[in-house]
Amino acid sequence: MKAKHAYHVLWAPVLSEESTIQTESKNKYTFKVDPRANKQEIRDAVERQWPEIQVVAVNTMNYRGKVSGRRSQGIPGRRASWKKAIVTLREGDTIDLI
Repeated sequence: MKAKHAYHVLWAPVLSEESTIQTESKNKYTFKVDPRANKQEIRDAVERQWPEIQVVAVNTMNYRGKVSGRRSQGIPGRRASWKKAIVTLREGDTIDLI
């Protein structure tokens, strides 16, 4: 397996109300990731980006793009499909996202 740069796997942190609650209470961080990345690649990318932390678990979810657009005008559209990863860190480790 060819090592990818962390920026090719981790696209952006997801900063929503639910992800903030999980970060504070359960030490879980949410990221938008490359849809082709598997759990091991996500784990390696997080540990390369922040070498002082250790990942305990990675959970992933795929989201299908929603069909949208101006149907009354006959202009089709579609939002992009994307993948979300929830990364659990060991007790005491933190990531400063902001």
